[in-house]
Amino acid sequence: MSKMLPIAAALLFFYAAVALLGAAGSQAAVVEHTFVVKQVYMRHLCNDTLATVVNGQFPGPPVEATEGDTVIVHLVNESPFEITIHWHGVKQRLTCWADGAGMVTQCPIQPNSTFTYRFKVDGQVGTLWWHSHVSILRATLHGIIIIRPKSGSYPFKNQPHMDVPIIISEWWQRDLMKVDRNFSNGGDFSDNPAGATINGKLGDQYNCSGVVEDNFVLNVEHGKTYLLRLVNGALFSEYYFKVAGHKFTVVGADANYITPYTTDVVAIAPGETFDVLMVADAPPCRYYMATVANQPPLPDPQIPVFVSRGIVQYTDIPRADADRCRDQPPQMPEMPNQHDTMTTFYFHGNLSGLPTHPLLPQLRGRVDEHLFITLGKGTICREDKPSCKRGGSNEAIEVAYMNNVSFRLPEKMSLLEARQYGGNDMAVQELPTRPPSVFNFTDPALIPVGPGKPLEKLEATRKATTVRRFKHNATVEVVFQSTATMQSDSNPMHLHGHDFFVLAQGHGNYDPAKHVRTYNLVDPLLKNTVQVPRIGWAVVRFVADNPGAWFMHCHFEFHIAMGMATVFEVANGATPEDTLPPPPSDLPKCIHKKE
Repeated sequence: MSKMLPIAAALLFFYAAVALLGAAGSQAAVVEHTFVVKQVYMRHLCNDTLATVVNGQFPGPPVEATEGDTVIVHLVNESPFEITIHWHGVKQRLTCWADGAGMVTQCPIQPNSTFTYRFKVDGQVGTLWWHSHVSILRATLHGIIIIRPKSGSYPFKNQPHMDVPIIISEWWQRDLMKVDRNFSNGGDFSDNPAGATINGKLGDQYNCSGVVEDNFVLNVEHGKTYLLRLVNGALFSEYYFKVAGHKFTVVGADANYITPYTTDVVAIAPGETFDVLMVADAPPCRYYMATVANQPPLPDPQIPVFVSRGIVQYTDIPRADADRCRDQPPQMPEMPNQHDTMTTFYFHGNLSGLPTHPLLPQLRGRVDEHLFITLGKGTICREDKPSCKRGGSNEAIEVAYMNNVSFRLPEKMSLLEARQYGGNDMAVQELPTRPPSVFNFTDPALIPVGPGKPLEKLEATRKATTVRRFKHNATVEVVFQSTATMQSDSNPMHLHGHDFFVLAQGHGNYDPAKHVRTYNLVDPLLKNTVQVPRIGWAVVRFVADNPGAWFMHCHFEFHIAMGMATVFEVANGATPEDTLPPPPSDLPKCIHKKE
């Protein structure tokens, strides 16, 4: 581990002093952290791996606040990489400059530089998370955000005895920057993590040369209720999560309360968070908590099965059972098959929100903007040539798209700065309202790639920096249609700066003549990330009431690296209270690299 730079040490001392003075002289609730990003060696699976982390921790430190608090995070970049931190799910009302989306809301923080993020956590209670939003570094640069209610109690019958963060992630033993370049240049599906983790622990199913990896262990007392705060911080996969002998009550999703839903399995896609109550009501002993990744079956490209497990351990085991519980393996839950994509479909489809949200009346009224967005993969010609051979030819590069446009990040300035100051030399195109052609989007015959395959005529895609602009307070409906082009995977679509209502989901091709009547306009789920089903569709609506430039993208890392993204730009309103302020004075500047 490298020594702390003098600037970092000075800042830590200064910020600690300021925090103490503020606490003594002000009633304002301020939560203040210093995040020092650096590289450290971590040992797993008989290997020492150089990982980029915050404050030497994997996962990184939690940010805990109460609704209405102001959060201040001083980021000190001692790593060799450009860094931003995205506060995933925080609405950032009038603080778009602090959203942390690299080249969308800010230029990255350069090595040996600092930047301070400031924002409020208002109108949200529950679990969110933070992560790097430059390249693939979020594999190890992430942590949980916990927002507690002002009242100090939750609207549940059973008040939790304890909060338990559960971050499902992956452990990588590869050069992450090289992995990112591989995906940006067409993908290399031999780049895979070494295993899955729960709170940074691989679990005892991993054994290298007789060295068994540690489990995350949760000690519980019989009869007490535990609030499990689930986060999927993985790059690649959706995961199923279970605890043997126990059931869950899901009470929150993406920091919004939901209608309580009882289940024995949670399906959680990358970017999603769930608040889950678990009562310790099994016979006191030891039980495995387990997680397994799902993936589409063949002919989709296959990756290894990623699993991890921790242990739920009762501390009040009767003396007569103590030896038996200690000597026998913990009970293992029966997990869904890795190719089971129906369990997640029904899990997400069974969740509903609360019918009292103040935006619901507007959502039920006129819709100002309609978008139909196909999500898939195609190809572009190398070196921006106007034409090339496709069907698996080396003349073409595989990309991911939205409506056949693969997103290209700007290089000279962020899109938010271009919005603020004007970027006349920035080549920006409007995201199309619909795909360029209509076909059977979910035809499995489109999955295989090769000469003469049905997909070959549909591969053509283009690269562009796309933006869709909305008037302030416009009601926007988006239909996301997953396709079978080159793969039939699901797509966890995440919108920065806004929550949206999930009105409906289904399999096959979206048909407004049949599906509009199925919309839930009574108590739709409120989320910031929607899991668009495998070879299916999902419909969301939101009110564009937060001015700024907001990234919209798939949260599978290979999809975002390959271009499944765009930016939703929201105009200022008519009053200062609806107008984005100028940027902070320490906003990082872009460094233009020489070719």
